[in-house]
Amino acid sequence: MTSSFNLQTPNNEKKVLLHSCCAPCSCSILQRMIESGIEPTVYFYNPNIYPKEEYEHRKKEVVRYAQKMKIPFMDADYEIDGWLEAVQGHEEDVERGKRCTLCFEMRLGKTAAYAAENGFKVFTTSLGISRWKDLEQVNHAGRRAASLFPGLIYWDHNWRLYGGQEQMERISKEENFYRQNYCGCIYSLRESIRRSLAKRSGDQSAR
Repeated sequence: MTSSFNLQTPNNEKKVLLHSCCAPCSCSILQRMIESGIEPTVYFYNPNIYPKEEYEHRKKEVVRYAQKMKIPFMDADYEIDGWLEAVQGHEEDVERGKRCTLCFEMRLGKTAAYAAENGFKVFTTSLGISRWKDLEQVNHAGRRAASLFPGLIYWDHNWRLYGGQEQMERISKEENFYRQNYCGCIYSLRESIRRSLAKRSGDQSAR
């Protein structure tokens, strides 16, 4: 199934660097780019993901889909120590708080640097397609990253629109992607476990 919606890149640039957080969030974006005649390259830089096994699992799924779609894939380093240092002091922040801002800025900052160093004029990210993310928080980090490199544009397209999330769900089911149950970092994992335990406790109390 193809989409009738045609994407328009900033300045009609043909090549776009896509920061990918995971396969489910990236799949519909990549498919729409290809259908629109855009040539994407996937950039995987997610030092927030914990533990390392989870990181490798998510990366493997992105690689699998990129290879299937014949899209170039660039693998950045797993720098979790640097990420932990970047968010130090914000361990107890709520989701969508300052810790997430720092996280987005680190990831999109390195994406922007790679784009500038490798001839890309436009970059974007799959982070904002998730309803669990604050879209403006993501886009603000992207625009800030782009501002550090003259001539570089952050493409702040809202990937949720025109059935983007529905297409994401459909492709994810067709591809049988691994679906994570937390954002990625050790703190979101901790919060996910807390919610699960609280729900289990509530279910048992209701019996």
